[in-house]
Amino acid sequence: MKISKDIILQGKHNKPILTDVFFKETHQQKPVVIFCHGYKGFKDWGAWNLMAEALAKAGFFFIKFNFSHNGGTVEQPIDFPDLEAFGTNNYTKEVADLETVIDWISTNHDFKNEVNIDAISLIGHSRGGGIVLLKSNEDARIKKVITLAGVSDYKSRFPKNEKLQEWKEKGVFYVKNGRTHQEMPHFYQFYEDFIKNENRLNIQKAAQNLKIPQLIIHGDNDTSVLINEAESLKKWNPNSEFKIIENANHVFNVSHPWVKKSSSEAFEKTIKSCINFLKQ
Repeated sequence: MKISKDIILQGKHNKPILTDVFFKETHQQKPVVIFCHGYKGFKDWGAWNLMAEALAKAGFFFIKFNFSHNGGTVEQPIDFPDLEAFGTNNYTKEVADLETVIDWISTNHDFKNEVNIDAISLIGHSRGGGIVLLKSNEDARIKKVITLAGVSDYKSRFPKNEKLQEWKEKGVFYVKNGRTHQEMPHFYQFYEDFIKNENRLNIQKAAQNLKIPQLIIHGDNDTSVLINEAESLKKWNPNSEFKIIENANHVFNVSHPWVKKSSSEAFEKTIKSCINFLKQ
């Protein structure tokens, strides 16, 4: 298997997008799968490498990347040394980053014998699930889409009333990262950018408009993004497939760091469901 890690793409917002590719070198064009991490996530989190290897073994050209403003750097792509970048991130930047990755693989000469750019699918975890639905709705190059513990609505996640007013006045609010213990900033531009682009960032509208195959995967023990969000996605697109992973939490019972050679039973089922759907 060929693995190329930390390829630097130039993002549209003056920060690099670190990208990994996994594939079996066959000199035959393979369907492309692009994975988007979630909030406080990164491409090397937990067992994402095991997922990448499994999909590459199954015959796909697998790409994962760090959003340009996720808080990682080229030198330190794991965790969040650049909290200033994290604070200036927003949803439209993430959609733009995904577009950069799609454009890159669609025009890359190094991999042109290995990729079928007429068969691009997206997978997104958590907040990234919303990003892939939005992009799939607006980009005809996307042929299939999968959400893993995906969110159904961005607006409801913003502070309300007095908290929103306080955020506006202070210009920043902080969220504690339970794993790294960092106080992670969100600058008020995050909300302003959402309001300015609210119609484009409407996940419900995107799901209702989808004309391509969609798979919704969610654990029934997810306390971070409740399963009713997956049920909403299914309701908005009755043609979608909906797979419930029993006893699975928000990250399908894996964690970071993940040093085992195999993943959890729930994660294995998740990967298998993705492969079966993508091969249909």
